[in-house]
Amino acid sequence: MKIFSFLPLALLATQLATPAAEPSSEARFATMPAAEVRAYEVDVMRRIADLALIPPTLNTSPVPQYDYDKLDYGMTIGIERTPKGRLWACWVAGGDSPKAFFVLATSDDDGETWSKPRLVVDAHSKNLPMDRSILVGNLWTDPRGRLWLIFDQSMEMFDGRAGVWAAVCENPDAEKPAWSAPRRIWHGVTLNKPIVLSTGEWLLPISLDQREGFGAFKGQFKELDPLRGANVFVSTDAGATWQRRGAARFPNPDWHEHMVVERRDGSLWMLARTAKGIMQTTSTDGGRTWAEPTEPPGIRQPVARFHVRRLASGKLLLVKHGDQLDAHTGRVQLSAWLSEDDGKSWRGGLILDERKGISYPDGFQSPDGTIYISYDRNRATDGEILLARFTEADILAKQITGPKSKLKMLISRPLGPKPAPKNK
Repeated sequence: MKIFSFLPLALLATQLATPAAEPSSEARFATMPAAEVRAYEVDVMRRIADLALIPPTLNTSPVPQYDYDKLDYGMTIGIERTPKGRLWACWVAGGDSPKAFFVLATSDDDGETWSKPRLVVDAHSKNLPMDRSILVGNLWTDPRGRLWLIFDQSMEMFDGRAGVWAAVCENPDAEKPAWSAPRRIWHGVTLNKPIVLSTGEWLLPISLDQREGFGAFKGQFKELDPLRGANVFVSTDAGATWQRRGAARFPNPDWHEHMVVERRDGSLWMLARTAKGIMQTTSTDGGRTWAEPTEPPGIRQPVARFHVRRLASGKLLLVKHGDQLDAHTGRVQLSAWLSEDDGKSWRGGLILDERKGISYPDGFQSPDGTIYISYDRNRATDGEILLARFTEADILAKQITGPKSKLKMLISRPLGPKPAPKNK
């Protein structure tokens, strides 16, 4: 993710000043001690950050305003299957930037064709002094068959607090799906789906970035510093409420993007994105405390999102970059691997896409065992959101063998005019 600059503090302070400046205000600032000036600036930026606490609106009739000919960017976020077989895909439009917003589409023929955008979450407003972004999240079908849309909302790229929001659809296979109003779960961002533990608890990974906010927001929420890290939240009442259970802190984290699987011995294995690639930690008390992070033996990954999950067979699925488990050449050669021993060793290496500029895998497994992985290609130019459909046998054979298996299936492509290149 990129970090963008903010409007000058002086301009923002002027826009947010309440009430209108009095003639004596200029003189007051001229004689104000530096510490008081800084306190005023902090107060202004904190008020701006509070604009991200306003509940966003779900646009369930986004066409034609958000049709493909109006979009110019594509970064995949999540894909999910509903009880009757409909596929939902979610991706970021606008940019990996403060301009970001969410677009959702569906497929009723197992991913062969896709609808026009069916839902958009765009929190931007001309009334705001800066951008309010909807940047990362995911889709998840819970054990009751409800479809969850989970996403973050922040001022600019990251205001130091942000916030995880969720909307739930009770009838995701209907002609006109109905969504609940978004509700805020906690601070931070979520990029990956919840999992259901053997205890019946639902566990949701939430990242509260260890950086304190970007630009003028840096240091705004010092009270949250003890909570920063790769958090896990647990629900014991089917998502009605969520409680923070614990967090791991990684050296040189890069958005965390952490995923958790429960091992056969009941321990939790967390993998996270860092400046070194993938790092790991484990918890033996349900996520309350975590071991010192280490590099997972034999797994090498660029600074990029990966995907790991427990399959119905009991094997673990890992989707990473590179045609070798212990090597990579950047965001090239997205590949799938299987482990029968809870991640100690891996087999397979099916190449899902050999091209450059591919990233951000997410996926699920259908009741018949088929695995679905979505990802993006060349976000700012081609902006394609793609789908790979394959089986465990394909992974072990390192080639497509199943009758339903298919690679490089197109979910979406932005057709709007691309921004003019900047002169260097």
